Amino acid sequence: MASLQDRPNTALMVIDMQRGVVGDAFEVDRVIDNINALVDRARTANVPVIWVQHASEELVEGSEPWQYVDELQRADGEPLVHKCFGDSFEETDLESILAERHVGHLVVTGAQTDACIRSTLHGALARGYDATLVADAHTTEDMRPWGAPIGPADAIAYTNLYWSFTNAPGRSGITSPTADVTFAGP
Repeated sequence: MASLQDRPNTALMVIDMQRGVVGDAFEVDRVIDNINALVDRARTANVPVIWVQHASEELVEGSEPWQYVDELQRADGEPLVHKCFGDSFEETDLESILAERHVGHLVVTGAQTDACIRSTLHGALARGYDATLVADAHTTEDMRPWGAPIGPADAIAYTNLYWSFTNAPGRSGITSPTADVTFAGP
């Protein structure tokens, strides 16, 4: 149970599934299929789907690499959060979007596992949210050229492992495969 008062609802987050982020990502087609399945389930249950889009020197707003992959389509009325930091909460309107919808539990998908996914998960927990990481609906590229000690499959597996043991007073980190994620509407 999230430690936020009067926040019984859940939201699905789709983070940074942009062309320039996932072009070389691990098993991206499978991840996209899983995210689409979750988006469909969330929409059917009237659970908010929150889209997050990163901008940086490499992902210039409006450029082709900045665009979401074609296979994932935001519906009219679904919030789009623009961010410039790894944590989707930092200097964005995410908190107000979630507060308006009485959301205290986040279901997190997207990219990159070892950057924006981890930052957002920790940011959510620190701010009082429960956060479920969908084990087979996040991805990353091979970060070894930049000093990472492990490849993408191991980075994903490690993140799934440690998040399933993460908690704080009154809130928890949960890891679940796509097949086991269910949504209860508001």
